Amino acid sequence: MPRITPFLWFDNQAEEAANFYVAIFPNSKVGKITRYSEGAPAPAGTVMTVEFSLDGRDFIGLNGGPHFQFTEAVSFSIATRDQAETDRYWDALLADGGKPSQCGWLKDRFGLSGQVTPEQLLRLTALPDPGRAQRATQAMLQMVKIDIAKLRQAADAA
Repeated sequence: MPRITPFLWFDNQAEEAANFYVAIFPNSKVGKITRYSEGAPAPAGTVMTVEFSLDGRDFIGLNGGPHFQFTEAVSFSIATRDQAETDRYWDALLADGGKPSQCGWLKDRFGLSGQVTPEQLLRLTALPDPGRAQRATQAMLQMVKIDIAKLRQAADAA
């Protein structure tokens, strides 16, 4: 089986980003760091790539310069168990310059998008009762950070 590893292009903050993510997610660590050599497109000795794992999933960050930027087309999806966990990841990912968006989406300070998604959101919006599911969905569409209590309240409203 081939090994497939997400490869994230940063301007010059790959190591900073890896350390940021490792501090947020459990079971995470920074691994091998490679540096540019003489004659490379960046100053010799500066970080070229950083291998890191987030909750046991491997990633590679590249300091490739400002040529490419992240878009919402690629994002982290973070499934959370409860409101406390939702709040913790939401706040941590927005720290130091992140920007909230709609429906649980955000961009961290490096421009990488993510969705902080409570498991209850998926259950409530897929309820077998279409009225309850629709009310939960409509409530979610009005939210920035997902609020589980408000989703339940909307689903249960008559």
